Amino acid sequence: MANEGLWRQLLELDGQKTAQRAKCRYLPSPERYVIPLLNSEYIVNLSEKKVLLAEGSAVRHPCRDSDAGFTEELCILTYLINSQDLPVANKLSAAEALPEGQFFFRGPHKLSTEKLEEVFGQCPERLYEVTDEFGAKRREFGDASIELYVLPRVPLTIVIWRGDEEFGSRASILFDETAAAQLPLDALLAAVNLAIKALVKAAAKSG
Repeated sequence: MANEGLWRQLLELDGQKTAQRAKCRYLPSPERYVIPLLNSEYIVNLSEKKVLLAEGSAVRHPCRDSDAGFTEELCILTYLINSQDLPVANKLSAAEALPEGQFFFRGPHKLSTEKLEEVFGQCPERLYEVTDEFGAKRREFGDASIELYVLPRVPLTIVIWRGDEEFGSRASILFDETAAAQLPLDALLAAVNLAIKALVKAAAKSG
């Protein structure tokens, strides 16, 4: 089973305390967590060791299996295991400024901001077209920016600068200073990749 080690760790934890740390819901019969990830809600079924999309979730397709994808499951399980009952600091940090980030976010682990530049760089305002879908808030950085929550204690700030004849477009992803306390850096990178993929997909749908 994929992520078997994570399931073993999660099953050893107290459900109520875990839900409090993770800022999600725990339901005892059958034992499960209900947790948002981006613009969808997932059910973590402990007895069956499955993460499922809840009915009515934005990315659910009625003709497809409702199991979460590998990366979604990885992020959710890792978050439930590692999250801390800490308020957001409301202080932004670059990936490299997070603890150990200067060593991790490089090479193959570099943030894939070029995808955001391709989609939003010539028209940064398109970023606002997806704001409501993700429950995101507008921010006042760059030519367009939003704050969206990947997981209940993990906000990301996406900033787009418009490209012109002299300079190419630019995108940045900033984290709350508490991000590394909520997710290990490899899972944080996976969560960022899910957010980028979701934003690009939403922009394509909006035309």
